Amino acid sequence: MIKLLALDLDGTLLNSKGEVSEANITAIRAAEERGVLVTIATGRRFRDAQPVAIKSELNAPILTHNGALAKYAESLEVVNATLLPINATQNVLKIGKDFGVDAMLSCNPIGKGVLLYDNISPDNLPLQKYIAWSKRINGGGVEAEESVRHVESLREAVGEVETIHVAFSGSCAKMTELQSILNTELSGQVRVLATVYTSLNFTLLDILHPDASKGHGVKNLADLNGIVASEIMTMGDNFNDVEMLEYAGTPVVMGNAEPELLENPRYNQTLSNDENGVAIAIERFILEK
Repeated sequence: MIKLLALDLDGTLLNSKGEVSEANITAIRAAEERGVLVTIATGRRFRDAQPVAIKSELNAPILTHNGALAKYAESLEVVNATLLPINATQNVLKIGKDFGVDAMLSCNPIGKGVLLYDNISPDNLPLQKYIAWSKRINGGGVEAEESVRHVESLREAVGEVETIHVAFSGSCAKMTELQSILNTELSGQVRVLATVYTSLNFTLLDILHPDASKGHGVKNLADLNGIVASEIMTMGDNFNDVEMLEYAGTPVVMGNAEPELLENPRYNQTLSNDENGVAIAIERFILEK
């Protein structure tokens, strides 16, 4: 019997338009009525995931920043925060600067969260688009300006904030090289998670505390509620979902998932995020229709 359902957001619960379908919302509510705890486990920072969680009326704290922050969407009560130490953050920023990539720093776990940056290369269109998107979904005006802030130096700002994670982005090949460098030079100090969009030749690297991941986040939430792995269902589409997929007794990948995930014989498969794949899986494994 499934007692906890953890859903990835982009590429899973959300369709290609960034929306939650009515079919998915209806299925989630039906699962909650069965007594299932439903959460999202996303690489998004809390502020960017909060509106979806509130709209979906989830009955559990949401797992954001790839599991580093567990927090209730409406009350802002923090259940767990696994922060990146100052020295590790400084080391990550130095390696990124030496490698020639722009960094983003996610901080402020107690509030809604703030994204800091100090430089955007003229040719870094993905980062420019992300900052504009983040401001847009946060409503514009004062709220948007509070969500993303420019600082003169990230390395100087590190000592003044609580850092949840550092992010870099770029082409798949370039980010694979940077991931290898970070893993080699900072082994044991950080965890590096990659979200890969092969068709777009784009990879997002999230650098977190070694104990932070979606898998850890799901396990911590389960432990708090006396739930064991065999009673957990997780759903995702990308490589940063692997640890929570491996942990759950019922792992489900989307029809639009990365090929390597679709080829894993242990993972159940559902339809794509544009075909209400979440609702279909809930009906199959929880509602047993």
